[in-house]
Amino acid sequence: MAQQEVTRLFRVAQTNFDLKAKLSEAPDVETFVEMARRHGYEFTVEEWRQATSVTLDELPSKVSEIPGL
Repeated sequence: MAQQEVTRLFRVAQTNFDLKAKLSEAPDVETFVEMARRHGYEFTVEEWRQATSVTLDELPSKVSEIPGL
């Protein structure tokens, strides 16, 4: 459920520039999650971190194909 909420937030923020600007003002993750909650997105700080973290093991490419590496 939390993964879906984070995905929904990302999708909405791509077209709702006011929401994106407001959330971008958050000074830290805790504040960001609280601001998102006030806009109707339900997830915890830990759920946000899990949903937005990517490890090299999860990427379907070779390391040499990853931009910046």
